[in-house]
Amino acid sequence: MPADFPDFRLGNVLATSFTGTLSERHGNAVERVPTPRRLIDWLAVYGLAVDSCTAAQLDLARELRESIHAAATAAATRDALPPSAVQVINDRSAQGRAAAILTPEGKRQWRLSSASVEDALSVIAADAISVIAGERDGKLALCASPTCRAAFFDTSQSRTRRWCDMNTCGNRQKKARFNANQRKNSRSAD
Repeated sequence: MPADFPDFRLGNVLATSFTGTLSERHGNAVERVPTPRRLIDWLAVYGLAVDSCTAAQLDLARELRESIHAAATAAATRDALPPSAVQVINDRSAQGRAAAILTPEGKRQWRLSSASVEDALSVIAADAISVIAGERDGKLALCASPTCRAAFFDTSQSRTRRWCDMNTCGNRQKKARFNANQRKNSRSAD
């Protein structure tokens, strides 16, 4: 019987969505790709289908995920990028062989030359480079939830989005604020 895994937290930006495979980093961390099979599933959701994944490749993926998170966090807070994170991102970008192709519908799709995890990681690393280098319309920000603090790419018109995901972190914070106000109001009514 397959183990139950937490749902993926999907977003529109590949690199920051990949960092979301570990959530609640400052609370009770939730690992969303605990097994090689689960990484294969996540990659397939993003059109990066791979044939197989070993434990060593899962370790490479997690190293890339943490490097992207560290670099994106530094970029969002306007700090210097950690050299070790930059090195991992650059290495993973250079190690794969993937090509962007145009579909008949006018969409970009990735063709992995060997359907390997390394090819998929190179696509994720290249996306991270594009985002962190400021080549896209939007800005890196950190989730306002004190237990989350996930890096996300804000493409809202005002660039003032506060939550990595309104349906999770945003609602949780709004509910906590509402409950605190209810307790405060019930104490002052006594």
